[in-house]
Amino acid sequence: MSIRALRATALALAAALAAGLTFAQAKDPHPVTPAEKNYQAGASPLAGQPMYQSSNPKAPQMTQAEFELGRKVYFERCAGCHGVLRKGATGKALTPDITLGKGTEYLKVFIAYGSPAGMPNWLTSGEMDEKTVDVMARYIQQDPPVPPEFGMAEMKKTWKVIVPPAQRPKRKMNDFNIANIFSTTLRDTGEVALIDGDTKKIINIVKTGYAVHISRMSASGRYLFVIGRDAKINMIDLWMEKPDNVAELRIGLEARSVETSKYKGFEDKLAIAGAYWPPQFVIMNGDTLEPLKIVATRGMTVGTQEYHPEPRVASIVGSHFKPEFVVNVKETGKTLLVDYSNIDALKVTELESAPFLHDGGLDSTKRYFMVAANQSNKIAAMDLKEGRMAKLIDVGKIPHPGRGANFTHPKYGPVWSTGHLGDETISLIGTDPVKNKANAFKVVQTLKGQGGGSLFLKSHPKSQHLYVDTPLNPDPKISQTLAVFDIRNLDKGFTVLPVAEWAGIKDGGAMRVLQPEYNRAGDEVWLSVWSAKDKQSAIVVIDDKTLKPKAVIKDPRLITPTGHFNVYNTQRDVY
Repeated sequence: MSIRALRATALALAAALAAGLTFAQAKDPHPVTPAEKNYQAGASPLAGQPMYQSSNPKAPQMTQAEFELGRKVYFERCAGCHGVLRKGATGKALTPDITLGKGTEYLKVFIAYGSPAGMPNWLTSGEMDEKTVDVMARYIQQDPPVPPEFGMAEMKKTWKVIVPPAQRPKRKMNDFNIANIFSTTLRDTGEVALIDGDTKKIINIVKTGYAVHISRMSASGRYLFVIGRDAKINMIDLWMEKPDNVAELRIGLEARSVETSKYKGFEDKLAIAGAYWPPQFVIMNGDTLEPLKIVATRGMTVGTQEYHPEPRVASIVGSHFKPEFVVNVKETGKTLLVDYSNIDALKVTELESAPFLHDGGLDSTKRYFMVAANQSNKIAAMDLKEGRMAKLIDVGKIPHPGRGANFTHPKYGPVWSTGHLGDETISLIGTDPVKNKANAFKVVQTLKGQGGGSLFLKSHPKSQHLYVDTPLNPDPKISQTLAVFDIRNLDKGFTVLPVAEWAGIKDGGAMRVLQPEYNRAGDEVWLSVWSAKDKQSAIVVIDDKTLKPKAVIKDPRLITPTGHFNVYNTQRDVY
């Protein structure tokens, strides 16, 4: 296509944009939604890592300053979709063998106006100026810079045992009801808030890695493990008079997942964490975080069986049926059953499902692990007792369950459920192949929620409700509220709870309500009202019986609260 034709295309697209349409909406009946864009375009900690600029004689020239700008913007805006090495993930591959043939002018239009396949319109949305678009068009024609590896020597340099096991309490030294403590991520400050679920008071603000992704418990319920997006793990002792860090370690440069050994006889013995970069998982000592074994996840993808250089570890759970960690590898579409009974002779079983594996959780019996293959629009059900795939299940667009939600359906029996980023549906999947064989591992009912952009949903064995958030929906009326279904009468639809309004924040800016989490007793639901770093945020506690606000927790230290995890429910996989 000529430059003149490209510019004509750009003018046509600009006209569509002036009419209130994105390029994707103008050209495609199923465009990328704003919720998907918000989710996929997250910043990577690799943006701050130094990398070598190689010189490709075929690529357009770039100054060192331009290259550094391009690299920074790429890892802040693009790596989440296109991959660290630009080999493609949820987005298309952008390696020089593809981009050089397109040319700078074509790529500038592509970056500026987006594409039907889901590429955001960076220029017309105002998130990039013309200079940056030009830099990015030239940058993606260069050879991809490779971040540094992070092996045992690098890990050992970051490993700190702050309080050795011999110096830790021999018994619980505080009066807190530990089972009802909540660990709440303070995303932008690199901290977690430990909150007493009984009194609603902050116990301690603990320094951690950046943007803690999850909190996980040791099998005993004593130790809390958190991992930041910068791959830093913090181990917190809840028996201390004032619970705080006792050990820390970085297992890479970017990460999302941590878990502990749950099988009988191995409680509190081992921990595991998975990295986005380098693509690997690390097994550690369970009471000191000493790194013991590193295992790479680079390998062949399912289906096409092509080599992938950066398969990211998306999520990990500990099996209750065997001494195994269940490690989900995003780009290859494989779940690894890692037998930790002898890590010197490690046995790994590969279960193939579909790309790109993301998050998931156990069914109510803890035998079956249900994980989202989000870009394949499927849920993979895995039998952890027999070590095999049970079923690959079609669901809605881009499932994002968190850990999912288990409850007993009045007609179909036990179900596990997921919401979706890409549409308003909630899929209910049967999980009982014994008493409800006809309904097992298929969608038995599809509910209609408020809209797309759901990240988490939750229920509880003692509750009659299903809570579904929609924090990434572009409509504030949806992103600042919560949908609640009555499990006994799902057909009547949902009740909308004005959670952000209940928070009573005068100037909260673009608030988002997210991550419902029950207390130990199952009679309260906690929600984050997440505002910008310079705005007030809050936690709203809802009475599960009345669906009315029970408490609002406000504190200047609660800066950008996002996920929160109840100790008892996290320890025992209750969701």
